[in-house]
Amino acid sequence: MIDHAHDLASVRDATERLLTAVGKLDNASVTHPSRLPGWSRGHVLAHLARNADALVNVLEGRPMYVSGEARDADIERDAPRALDAQLADLRESAARFQETGAAPADWSRTVELRNGVTDSASRVPFRRWVEVELHHVDLGIGYELEDLPAEFTQREIDFLADRFAGHPDVPSTRLTDGTRAWSTERDAKEGPEVTVTGSPADLLGWLAGRRTGAALTVDGGPLPALPPL
Repeated sequence: MIDHAHDLASVRDATERLLTAVGKLDNASVTHPSRLPGWSRGHVLAHLARNADALVNVLEGRPMYVSGEARDADIERDAPRALDAQLADLRESAARFQETGAAPADWSRTVELRNGVTDSASRVPFRRWVEVELHHVDLGIGYELEDLPAEFTQREIDFLADRFAGHPDVPSTRLTDGTRAWSTERDAKEGPEVTVTGSPADLLGWLAGRRTGAALTVDGGPLPALPPL
């Protein structure tokens, strides 16, 4: 069962780690490229702030974003800001998300995210946790996939393996770190299962599109090409 209160606390802790790390940058560093193609660090920070507000919208029953175009325009608008403005926006938007999450609510209700995707309200805090942790890595400022909390890494591998389960473009794939195993489960008649072995960080990096999978060991066929998230 999803514990939304636990996840809200985890989001708060992850946000504090992010704010502390970003606070050590300077204005010039914010303009440097991030690890995401076409985005500076300022773009990543702007996205994180606007995503917090978007998830407040979700929890309060409004559309996540007015439109895809408006989402992109807001990020472009906010990306060039100085470090102090970025930090203030991150803190304030994070506080709004925590305040909304603390309000009495039916956490079993279904909410709508982008592109018609629906989920349980109880999973929204974990979705925010994903945004904060992975985009902290994307900033390229010394926080790596190996630094992520073990609980987070395992749960995000769980989530992504399930997301790819049954996908027509993903063959039946068994993932293992030598201790735990996950599967994308496909009909056995469609071909043999491929086994992908690696560290939790490398498995997550591959599944989340943050690493090529070069450090993984593959048996039973080539490393599957995963569709974009």
